[in-house]
Amino acid sequence: MNAVVHPLRVMRRKDLEIALEKVPRFEDPDPSLEQYPTPAAIAAEIVFDAYRRGDIAGMKVMDLGCGTGMFSMAAWLMGAGMVVGYDISEKALASARMCAECFGADIDFKLSDVKDVCEGADTVLMNPPFGSQRRNADRPFLDKAMESAERVYSIHMANTLDFLMGYTEEKGRRISSYKIYKYDIPHTFSFHTKTKQTVEIAAVLIE
Repeated sequence: MNAVVHPLRVMRRKDLEIALEKVPRFEDPDPSLEQYPTPAAIAAEIVFDAYRRGDIAGMKVMDLGCGTGMFSMAAWLMGAGMVVGYDISEKALASARMCAECFGADIDFKLSDVKDVCEGADTVLMNPPFGSQRRNADRPFLDKAMESAERVYSIHMANTLDFLMGYTEEKGRRISSYKIYKYDIPHTFSFHTKTKQTVEIAAVLIE
C-alpha cells in the first residue's frame, strides 16, 4: 500500500505540535460518542514516534473515529502518502474537512460507523471512546483496527492496559510498547462536576 513520500511536509515534533494546535475542537460535542479532544502535544508525540518507526511517511494511514481530524492532519503533515479519516459524526467531519482545506491537505474524510469500514491501511491511528458512557465502546475500534492494519497506534485509559494486552493476544496480536500520559479532561458536558479532571491514558502500539 506504499504511496509517494512528501518530504517537504515533514516537520520537527515541536513544529508539528504547534501546527496541530490549529485543529478545531468539537462544536456541541456529543456525550454518547465521548467526543473529547486529543491534545495536540500528545497527538504530535504519537505520530512523530510512528514516523520515526517508518509507519507514516509514504504510507496509507487510516484515522478511525477521526473527529475533527487531529491524527489525520498529523499524519498528512508528516508525509503520509494517503490519509483516510472515518467518523460517524457529520458535524465533526465538517470541521475536519474545513481544517484540511485551510492546511491545503489532501485527506479523504468519510462518514461511517467504524464497523462498516471495509478498506485496509498500512497504519491506523485512533483515539476511540474510552467506554465511560457506553461499556466496551472501544472494542469495535480495536477489532477493526487490528483487522485493517499491521501497525495500530491507539489511546486508551491506562487502567485498561491489562485487558488490552490480553485482548490483543487473543486476536493474535500484541502491544509492543506503550506510554502513559496525564490527560486533562475539560468540563465539556453537563454531568461534569469539575472544571477539569486529570486521568492517566496509555498510548499503545499494537503489532
